[in-house]
Amino acid sequence: MMKTDVTDAWKPDETKLAELIVYVAGMIRDDPTGGATKINKILFDADFAAVRSQGFPITGVEYQKLENGPAPRRLLPIRQQLIDEGAVARIEDEYFGKTVHRLVPLREADTGIFNLDELRIVDQVLKALWGLTATQVSELSHEEKGWQMVDVGETIPYSSAFLSPRFQPTEAKKKHAAELSRRLAEPA
Repeated sequence: MMKTDVTDAWKPDETKLAELIVYVAGMIRDDPTGGATKINKILFDADFAAVRSQGFPITGVEYQKLENGPAPRRLLPIRQQLIDEGAVARIEDEYFGKTVHRLVPLREADTGIFNLDELRIVDQVLKALWGLTATQVSELSHEEKGWQMVDVGETIPYSSAFLSPRFQPTEAKKKHAAELSRRLAEPA
């Protein structure tokens, strides 16, 4: 049987998703814009960046298209489980007159279940999105080809990670591609 999507290669790991939520919530605790929308975007970006760099995601969970951007399909029950277990608290904060729904970790994340590359990827995403508002991270997520290609409520395929939304062919890139093509066409 031929595999049709990268997601055929692994199983979703909701334990990793839960610990990643705790980790991310702790890391953005001091980011004034660090609310629920930003956590969703960080999770999505980290999983899809992992697919691009290592060939498989960190958590392997399904992401669905929502109006404001992608989110893990099982986010709400897992977040509620974390709240019920006392791992995180959900609070309302304010940022320039807008309500920010924050998750505040009440314990440290179990980072031992992640490899160093996975944590490096998450930390890079955290750094890239630091200080951006929920509106800004939502707009960035709307540039993702995977988000664009499905309807609201549908699953965003991990294979769409390879469809770069930001690639712009410059003259230098076109020239380099033409040179590579010419070399490949030359007899050995």
